Amino acid sequence: MDDRWRRLGGLLVNYSTKVRRGEKVLISMLETDSYPLVIGVYEACIKAGALPQVVFQSERLNRSLLKYGSNEQIDTLPELEHHGMEWADVYIGLRAASNPHELWDVDSEKLAKLRSTMGKIATLRWQKTRWCLVRIPTAALAQQAELDEETLLDMFFDACLVDWENLCKKWQEWVEVLNKGHQVRILGRETDLSFSVKGRAWSIDDGHINMPGGEISTAPLEETVNGCIYFDTPVVFAGKFIRDLRLCWKNGKLIEATANSNQDFLHAILKVDEGASKIGEFALGTNPNLRYFCYDLLLDEKIYGTIHIALGRAYPKVGGTNQSSIHWDMVKDLRSEGEIYLDGNLIFKNGQLLI
Repeated sequence: MDDRWRRLGGLLVNYSTKVRRGEKVLISMLETDSYPLVIGVYEACIKAGALPQVVFQSERLNRSLLKYGSNEQIDTLPELEHHGMEWADVYIGLRAASNPHELWDVDSEKLAKLRSTMGKIATLRWQKTRWCLVRIPTAALAQQAELDEETLLDMFFDACLVDWENLCKKWQEWVEVLNKGHQVRILGRETDLSFSVKGRAWSIDDGHINMPGGEISTAPLEETVNGCIYFDTPVVFAGKFIRDLRLCWKNGKLIEATANSNQDFLHAILKVDEGASKIGEFALGTNPNLRYFCYDLLLDEKIYGTIHIALGRAYPKVGGTNQSSIHWDMVKDLRSEGEIYLDGNLIFKNGQLLI
């Protein structure tokens, strides 16, 4: 086994989640490709004196539920997962990328229901546990990214196995500037979006909640969101590729949502609950070792020079108040064309922060 899996397992246990002796650790193993990292995490937990348990999940199993299950089955909160969030002190989600088209022929309404159910489990995760999520590169992800597997795997480990302490010092300097501002405006291709962050804080993901980490996020005041944002690259959610997505708000209310593919799925997600059509998060990607789009949110949202918004659930730690069972990150690449202004001052241009 590649020794980098053990190094990463140790990092997740001893740095990201700081597992202590006697703590209960729920390790979620998504797809069999995650097994090398499962070993690394499990061994590190045992060495730390913790009590780890492993659960297995798969998109292939979700396909069976969605193809043959009733609405009642899809709506039912999985009891073992629910109990696991109550049981665990720490949750580590090892999410190996699967075939992105596994759910290609699933009814959009059913898929939206399942995402809502899964979102309720996710809410319990961040309410009840210390947690970290990892997107694990696979052959399927390499094909999706149009990269060879070695390049993808090297980029992944380069982005994970870094000097997090020194990176965080630089990011903290950026946060100190951002926390002094109130009004954000984003300009880019077919994009002019503005909102207030007055009274909200900015938070650093330095590898404690996602691995690789690398984002600085906040929560807009929902009623202050005005304007439009266009996504040049596909936005992906639940295996659905939403192309040429355009969203517009007026005083916080979504007034336009169009796409050239899977628009029915887009609209099904937006009506899951009242908060699903509002922006719960705005963030800057800051990881310098992520370079290539993989069309996977957990990786793409960390690319330095990108931004992302999340529809739905906001995180209270930054002052966010929007509630939803959905948290849908959407990444926009500003590396070749884009500007960000804070209180009228240019702080970002063409992929580079100027603060």
